Amino acid sequence: MLLDEIETTEEIQIPKDPLDRVIGQTPAVEKVKIAIKQHRHLLLVGPPGTGKSMIANAVASHIKKPTQQVTIAQDPDNPHKPKIDVLSETSLRERQNALGQAQGRVVSSADVPSFVAERMGYRCSHCGRVSDPRFAVCPECGGKKSSRVVRGFDSHPVRSVVTDVFELGSTKPEQEVQTTRINAEGNQETIIYQRVDGERIRVLNQSALNELRRLKKTQKTRVLLSINRNVFVQATGASETELLGDVRHDPYGSHPEIGTPAYMRVVPGAIHEAHEGVLFVDELPRMGALQGFILTAMQNKKFTISGRNPHSSGAMVRVEDMPCDFLFIGACNIKDVQNILSPLRSRIAGNGYEILLESTMEDNVENQEALARFVTQEISLDKKIPPATCEVVWGIIGEARRRALVFDDKRDALTLRLRDLAGVIRHAGDLAALEEAALIEQRHLSKSLSEAKSIEKQLKDRYGSLWKGLDKDDSVLVGDVADGRGYG
Repeated sequence: MLLDEIETTEEIQIPKDPLDRVIGQTPAVEKVKIAIKQHRHLLLVGPPGTGKSMIANAVASHIKKPTQQVTIAQDPDNPHKPKIDVLSETSLRERQNALGQAQGRVVSSADVPSFVAERMGYRCSHCGRVSDPRFAVCPECGGKKSSRVVRGFDSHPVRSVVTDVFELGSTKPEQEVQTTRINAEGNQETIIYQRVDGERIRVLNQSALNELRRLKKTQKTRVLLSINRNVFVQATGASETELLGDVRHDPYGSHPEIGTPAYMRVVPGAIHEAHEGVLFVDELPRMGALQGFILTAMQNKKFTISGRNPHSSGAMVRVEDMPCDFLFIGACNIKDVQNILSPLRSRIAGNGYEILLESTMEDNVENQEALARFVTQEISLDKKIPPATCEVVWGIIGEARRRALVFDDKRDALTLRLRDLAGVIRHAGDLAALEEAALIEQRHLSKSLSEAKSIEKQLKDRYGSLWKGLDKDDSVLVGDVADGRGYG
C-alpha cells in the first residue's frame, strides 16, 4: 500500500491480529509474543499514550480458552470452610453425561403402558383412544376419559349396582406415575413416568433414579469460575476486596433456616477471575500495598478468599487453595517505576520481561504507512466519524513529525504518543460529522489542530503567560469593596 495510490482511508486494510495493529513498537511486540508462548509476566513502561493498554488487550486475544471450571461446595463438617473443586473439561463432560442420564428419556404417550397412559389422562379408559390430557372428554367416544367402573369379585347384582353408583366418577390426570417392573436380570426396579408437555412423557428407570439421588447429595455446590469466563481481567485501581475477593455479610449469621450458607456468599477477586488468563493492572504503582498480595498470588498460584471486614459475619469464612495462575501485565509511566514494589519487579524480571516502549519512530515510508493505518484504525474504532482523505493522512503525518521534535527533541522522526494524535483525528471527524460531510477533509484537520490545545496553551494564549492564567483563580479583591455586584 502506497499513500500516493489511495484517495481515502477506506482503501487501507486493518490487520486482523490485534498485536499487528500496534504501531511502532516492533521490538516490544516481539517480546510480548514470546511472553505469550512461554507464559511470562510483563512490565510495560512508557510515556502516556504509547500503547501499553493496547498491547495488554492484544495479549488476551492470543490466550487459549480456559480448560478448568472452579466450583465451591459446602463442607457439612465445617460450614465456615467451604471446599474448592477444580474440574477439567473431561470431568465436566462426565458430569453433563451423568446429568443427562439422570434426566431419563423422553417418549410419546403411545410408547408407555396403557394403564400409565390412562392414569396420566392420555388414553381413554372406554375406547382406548389417545388424546391430549388437557381434555377430560374423549373426542372419539364422547365419554370421560378417566371414568372407570370398578367391580368387585362378588357378582351379586345389587352389590354391583351399588358399586357402579358409588365408584363411577372422574379423577384428575396424574402428573407423575410410579410403578415397578422386572428387569432383564430378574430384579424388581422402580419406574417413574413424568408428564413433560403435550404428548411427551419422561421415563426414569432405576439407574436414572440412582443418579438423581447421587446428584442431590452434591447439589450444595456453586460455580465460582465458569469454564466460559473472560480471559482478560483488568484490575486498574481495584480495591482490596475487588482484587482479593470477599465473603458477603449475612445478617442472620448463617442460620440454617433463614440464613445464607457460607459457600453462597463467597465472591472471587480479580486475581482469581484471571486464572488461566491475563491480569492487567495499569498505573501499577497506584496499587500501593496491594502489590504485595499480587506478588504472593504470582508466587503461590493460589490465594485464600476470606472476609475482609472484621465486623462482618463473613470474617470467619476461609476458602483455601483457590487457584489464581495468571499471566500478569503491569504498566506505568517512566517516572513511576521507582514506586513499584522491589520484590514484585524482581519476580517479573525473573520470570518475564520489563519492556520500555518507544516514544518515536524513524520517519520513513514504512512508518508513514503505519501511521496511515493508525488513522484508519481510529476511525474504524470510533464508528461515529467518516473516512479521511489522503490529504488528511499526510497532515497527520506532518503533525506526528512536529510532535516528535517538540516532545522528544527528535528530528526525522514520528511521534508514538498516539493517544493525543487520535484526539486530533476524532476532533476533525466530529467537525466533518457536524457538517454531515462524507469525508474528513484538510479544512477539518486544520481547524482541529488550531482548537486542540492543552489548558496550559490556552491560558498562555488568553492571558499572556501560564502564571497570569493561574492567578485568575483568585477571586478575593484587596482594598476594594464590590458593592452592588451580581452573582450573590
